[in-house]
Amino acid sequence: MHDIAQGLARFRREVFPAKAELFAGLAAAHRPATAFIGCSDARVVPELITQSEPGDLFVIRTAGNLVPAHAPGSDAVAAAVEYAVAVLGVSDLVVCGHSDCGAMTALAEQRDLSGAPLVADWLRHADASRARTAAAGAPAGSVDALVRQNVLAQLTNLTTHPSVARALAAGSLTLHGWVFDIASGTVEALDAAGRPTAFAARAA
Repeated sequence: MHDIAQGLARFRREVFPAKAELFAGLAAAHRPATAFIGCSDARVVPELITQSEPGDLFVIRTAGNLVPAHAPGSDAVAAAVEYAVAVLGVSDLVVCGHSDCGAMTALAEQRDLSGAPLVADWLRHADASRARTAAAGAPAGSVDALVRQNVLAQLTNLTTHPSVARALAAGSLTLHGWVFDIASGTVEALDAAGRPTAFAARAA
């Protein structure tokens, strides 16, 4: 906590004054254009990766960047997705996986999660990701392949959410799948088959 306290003091002393005008505007307005669903992993920082300013991203973080398919009742992930799309009206929604993902590694290597039953239950939301990876012919235990197929599976899950389905039908929302490589700092956009593809500029 000492390092965090020092960081807070440095923020107040050095960072906030330089961005005081920005924060003054943000105090009365919240209009992010992009929602970013990423992993809870501390090494994956959406604002740092995208070099975004405060207010630019609506960030949702879950273990394994998992997004459960829509189901009756409420949950935190579904509520956050609905708020971003239906209330804030974001135009882009990114699902970003990453290298060396602990959640995907546990699944790919079939690690014993009996000591973490809640984690094991949560990771069942990646069952489709595992099935897609196997169907794609990836070698058993391939974490990289599972990471990519998991991003695509979560994009599919997002389309089951009514707010997302409505926005997609209206043409007001675009979904994106990314994979961040921690060691190289690179970000790959994925095509529908999970292969890296070039980033495409959004049409005006």
